Amino acid sequence: MGNKIRFGVFTSQILPWEKEVKRWRLIESLGFDSIWLGDHFTDPVNHTGNWFESWTLLASLAVVTERVRLGTLVTSMPLRRPAVLARQALTVDHISNGRLEIGLGTGGRRDPVHNMLKIEDWQGSERVDRFKDQVEIIDRLLRQSVSSYEGKYYKLDNAAMNPPTIQKPRPPMVIAAMGNTMLKVAAKYADTWNSFGSEDWRAPAEKIFENTKKRVELIDKYCKELNRNPDTLRRSLMFYTRHGRTILDSEENFRCEINKYIEIGIDEFIIYFPFFESKNVQNLTKIAENVIPDLR
Repeated sequence: MGNKIRFGVFTSQILPWEKEVKRWRLIESLGFDSIWLGDHFTDPVNHTGNWFESWTLLASLAVVTERVRLGTLVTSMPLRRPAVLARQALTVDHISNGRLEIGLGTGGRRDPVHNMLKIEDWQGSERVDRFKDQVEIIDRLLRQSVSSYEGKYYKLDNAAMNPPTIQKPRPPMVIAAMGNTMLKVAAKYADTWNSFGSEDWRAPAEKIFENTKKRVELIDKYCKELNRNPDTLRRSLMFYTRHGRTILDSEENFRCEINKYIEIGIDEFIIYFPFFESKNVQNLTKIAENVIPDLR
């Protein structure tokens, strides 16, 4: 793989504004390449707790940072009209002076938000079909000043998009994919493919590694079937599970785990900001200073 190794941090938007700014500035000062927010209607862990809307917050945090790239990991498309999301992305691309990464995902089935908002919880096949339409619309709108589109679920009629984006031909798209069908979608449309190894947060490290290795092999295969050079697709792994905390236990543990994934083709690593454990925050700082420069 020819991509530069990158490191990012995922933060949950539960803090008061002033503390969130402090946290993002700290992460940027540590030299991380990117910072990410989740996109849910409520905190997925505590549905009645504090939670700020991701794209509004992302635009604000773009103003108080200078270098770090930023995005949602990932935008839940059932909550968004694709054309409106494209306009939001264009706006944040300008506010950030070209630092936006557009994270996109199908959203999870059986999420309580469907009942809260009384919106349809699409079946798996329809969810993926809608997602394909959504990705094509966002891609087209951000590349062109005027676009039309005739899809199964979404349509455009001479939709105008100006000004053009800062990044050319458009901001990079990050597509989250775990299953075979979505891996094919990512192989076709994504600039970056993202996964988190296992939907079970308790999954052991060995299982996460094997899952990821199989998916890397599959997405390489799907790229080749599309006559796409697999090296043109960045591969991103978010350490979402319990494993995501244990990799911060020591500098040596972090180095060992990351090197294993580099060897199978992962070139971007997203770490949960360990806001519950002060010790791990200290370890994250040491890792950023002492280990990540060598891994790059």
